Amino acid sequence: MYIITYNHMVVSMIQIIFEIPDIDNIKEKRRVIKSVTEKMRRKYRMSAAEVDLHDSLAFAQIGGALVSNSRVHGETVLRKAFDMIEKETPVRIQDMSIHSEEF
Repeated sequence: MYIITYNHMVVSMIQIIFEIPDIDNIKEKRRVIKSVTEKMRRKYRMSAAEVDLHDSLAFAQIGGALVSNSRVHGETVLRKAFDMIEKETPVRIQDMSIHSEEF
């Protein structure tokens, strides 16, 4: 008799709201957002996009997601991505949340 075990799929998500200081036009905002999301995608192999606050010149909301088989792994990667944003981008973090769902 064989025992079948199922690996769980875990989707870990991050939401970040930040202020972009000294922005004069929407083109500059888009450049900053593109830089942040591309770094998240390239360095951490996750999905990332601007998800809200499109009409605000000074603020942006970015969402990211990562699929793995471990809540700990997913949330660790998202925290590393957040740390990178804090250290390497010219933004002021207003809010951040990380959440995982297991399927």
